[in-house]
Order: sequence, then structure tokens, then C-alpha cells
Amino acid sequence: MLTKEENDMLTQVGPGTPAGELLRRYWLPVGVANELTPENPTQTVRILGETLVLFRDKSGTVGLLNDRCQHRGASLTYGRVETRGIACPYHGWLYDTKGDCLETPAEPCESKFHLTVKQKAYPVQKLVGLYWAYLGPLPAPLMTNFDIWFRQDGHRKLFIQPPLDCNWFQPMENSMDPAHLQILHQNTANRGRSIQDTTRGLTDDVQEFDFYETSYGLMKRRTYKNGMIDEHPVIFPNILRQGNVGQIRVPMDDTHTKVYFVRFFPTANGEIVEHDDPPAEYIKPYKNPPDALHPFTKFRMDAVQAQDHMAWETQGPICDRTQERLTSSDRGVILLREVMFREIKKVQQGLDPMGVIRDPANNPFIDTHLMESIEQSSNNRAPRAVNE
Repeated sequence: MLTKEENDMLTQVGPGTPAGELLRRYWLPVGVANELTPENPTQTVRILGETLVLFRDKSGTVGLLNDRCQHRGASLTYGRVETRGIACPYHGWLYDTKGDCLETPAEPCESKFHLTVKQKAYPVQKLVGLYWAYLGPLPAPLMTNFDIWFRQDGHRKLFIQPPLDCNWFQPMENSMDPAHLQILHQNTANRGRSIQDTTRGLTDDVQEFDFYETSYGLMKRRTYKNGMIDEHPVIFPNILRQGNVGQIRVPMDDTHTKVYFVRFFPTANGEIVEHDDPPAEYIKPYKNPPDALHPFTKFRMDAVQAQDHMAWETQGPICDRTQERLTSSDRGVILLREVMFREIKKVQQGLDPMGVIRDPANNPFIDTHLMESIEQSSNNRAPRAVNE
């Protein structure tokens, strides 16, 4: 178990908090690119405890600014986009995508007051159909050369998960928890097999679990009794690679998480796909009512991801880890926490944490393709993990 102070260190994500400062060293998705249109050029973004406005001006440049205008705090989400930026709806203060104030219309024409005004702004780039932002100290690092993002021999599709009403670290700990697959998902990931003992589920298929660090994060490894080896990489600090999907967990604040799935479909003959523009599918809520918390809502239990959302949310908005009882199968969870504490300390010492890359010559292509079927017979196959 953890102390309250340790739990707070892992779960609080606002400006100046230990985990919040760590997460600000990475590029994070802030929106679906196709959602910004001429008809709807602005969007409110809630990320790492900050409320921001994502917008595309009439020149096509995308910006991410503090949502509250420097003048008297009105929301820029309702602002008017111009060729040069976004104008506050209240008094017309005009900001460009760098946060520079270009005009304060009610001031005298000769006034230079606008030159003293600076709106908080963050750099934005588009990748795999998403807008990504960097909220940390400049200069910004490179995007990691991760196969799901940068492979060109296929196309992608986005799956936007329903809002997750709990802290980001709960799904991340789940990513380093191999034991839950055979229990929680025994009726959804069993490929039609009959379950004889619902208490044990498919646990007896597994010979052992293993966990280790990689250059980019952590690995969770299952070895089955029939020889199958199943590995799921965790791209530190907030991405799970499972099969052909990159699952990105983005903290909105301490008790809400945005989850994006980026699924990659390779071409049959290795043909290069030019200008891949991923479509987005929006997944319906897994609970009813969708805006309520346990125990005042009811989760579906007939799908893998719905079962995961149930397990994550019913731990509470922020899991109280001072009351837990860990066992040997939780070694991956313990390793993740140890790495988090270590990388937080690096940031506090002014160093770059794991996976932050600044030199293009030191940004190798990372192939995290799911390992499986090692030393197994094609006719003696344990059930492949559907999710996590």
C-alpha cells in the first residue's frame, strides 16, 4: 500500500504537482482534428487541470490558449476566429496562436497597451488525425517514433472512448495487471470456450507473469502453459500498445480521463498509404446514466472495454491506495509505481524523464508489435488477449 502523500504524488495532475509536471514533458492529444471546422472552429479542452481553447483561425493555423481572456476572464471558446487569430467575444481582444495580443479595440488607436498582454499558449501539431499539444517548458521534445503513429504501410482509425470518470493512473495500473484478463474478461475474451469455474475463470491457462523495463517504458508478459507468450508494451507514461492499437490515456484533471484509441490496419502487400486521414468512431457510454458515478449508475458487462471502465471507475474517482492489499501478481503495478516515482524525481532535478527525445539522430523507429505465438503449436493455442 501507499501513503496518502505517495498516492497524491501519482494522481494529482495540475500545474506544479509532481505527476502533472512529469506529464507536461510529453506530447498529449487534445482533440480530433476533423472536429475543428469552419462552422465550429473552436473547442474547449480540459487537460492536466487546465481549461484551454483549441481553435483554427481563418488562415488554417491551429492554436491552444488559456480559455480565459486576459482582460476580464471571458471564455475564448465563444470567440470569433479571424485570419490572424481569435478575438474575445466580450471586448474583442485579438490573440494569435502564440498568445500575443494583436489588438485591444476599445483602446485609443495610438495605444501600445496590447504589446504588454500575453495569453498562455501551447504548441500544437497534427498527427494520426489528432491535434497534440506540449504543455511543458520549451523547447518541446520530438514526438517519439512509435510504429502506431509513423508506419506508412497501412491506414488508421480513431476510436474515441466515452469519458472515464476516474483518475488516469487507474487505467495505467490496469495496463500492468495481467491477472485480470482471465478473470474480468473470462466471458468476453474466451473465444467461445466454456468456463467451468467462474471464480478461477481462465487463470489456470497461465504458467507465469513477468515484467521488465524497456527503453521506452515497460513490458507486461504472460507465458501460457501451452507455450504461447503474450506481451503488451506500455509506452511511458500513458499509452498501452495492445495488438494493433495504441490506447492513449490523457488526464483531464484529477478525476476525469480522456481515452483515445488509434488502430493501425496494415496493407496486405505492404503498399504505402499517402495522406492517411483517419476517420473517427465515437463509442457510446458504457454506463447508464452516462454522467453518474458508482453506485448511482449501471455498467454494461458484455464487452471488454465496458468491463475495464467498470473496474477502473468503481475504485472511486481517485483510488485510495492506502487501503489496498497487493499480492505477487501485482508486481507489474508495483514496478509502474516505482518507475513513476523515479521519473518524477528526474523532473524535479531538472532532467528529462524516460522517453523524452530531443535529438533527431537519437529517435529510432520503435516497433512495439505484439509478441505472441512464440514456441507454440498452431493447433495448441491459448486464448489471445483481446484487451490488456
